[in-house]
Amino acid sequence: MTAMDTITHRPARDELAYTFGGRMPVAHVRSGDILEVFTEDCFGGLVRGPADLPSQVCRMPYLNPVSGPFFVEDAEPGDTLAVHFASIVPARGWGVSSTFPHFGALTSTAHTATLQEPLQERVWVYDIDRHAGTIGFHATASDHCVKLPLDPMIGTIGVAPGGSEARSTIVPDAHGGNLDTPELRAGATLYLGVNVHGAMLALGDGHARQGEGEACGVGVEIATTTTLVIEVIKGTRTVWPRLETDTSIMSVGCARPLEDAYRIAHRDLVSWTSTLTGLEELDAYQLISQAGRAPIGNVCDPNYTVLAAVEKALLPHPSAAYTGVHARLRQHAAGLR
Repeated sequence: MTAMDTITHRPARDELAYTFGGRMPVAHVRSGDILEVFTEDCFGGLVRGPADLPSQVCRMPYLNPVSGPFFVEDAEPGDTLAVHFASIVPARGWGVSSTFPHFGALTSTAHTATLQEPLQERVWVYDIDRHAGTIGFHATASDHCVKLPLDPMIGTIGVAPGGSEARSTIVPDAHGGNLDTPELRAGATLYLGVNVHGAMLALGDGHARQGEGEACGVGVEIATTTTLVIEVIKGTRTVWPRLETDTSIMSVGCARPLEDAYRIAHRDLVSWTSTLTGLEELDAYQLISQAGRAPIGNVCDPNYTVLAAVEKALLPHPSAAYTGVHARLRQHAAGLR
């Protein structure tokens, strides 16, 4: 296998994974390779219509499957894995969303117990028009319909955690996982710290779109064909996931309570900004305080996800992040189209 090989992987149902760590690799890839992966939706494709209530057709722990893991040759602890999203394409003409009893931001849960009735379990089906670039919302208790922009993203992507751990794919943390941020769309580059030999990259849980926060706990869930370009950045440690686009850099924090996720993300972005630009740390803190954004990923998972973002144009002559890997991988991705 040589650099810039294309590896295509479509898992059988019994090859889907439900943890990061604790799994043997399904394929080996190298730095510079292109990886085209079929990913299943969070319900494993079992919810297809209003009658398919997740509590009846799905069972724990077989929710939120990921494809992989992929062993990345030459990736060692202390390195960083750069993953560029070249494209994320819905694999079917429909997506689904739902509400669950005792799940979501606006209901009681086992950790936030109240004397209210549990939410009704209900399924919404969205039609996907790839040509028009829209998805269709259809109310279930009225005749209201509206077209929303199609904005595909990957909800869950990560590497194996360290310490021989196996973490549920539902949990976001420093290794990645169920980050559930719309920023994980085509054109973005994700940076993940490598914790084990081979990194063990896995991904799944596509969404046709998702509002910030994923308030009900479920995006517009879809299967995808996702194309990635990967590169190993040797000898560079990344503690928390980071993202880069053509216009912004972003740090990701995962924790409960929400303010701790906010603090993690912003502490990392302040440090990253200072390193890239030479700004003194308090100057970087002040600039991000006034010019930064804080997109919320999710407020429903076992850990919450918050991003800290700043536009590159506002930074003083920044050095290219990770020696310009985003621009390199974006150029490779452009050659695929």
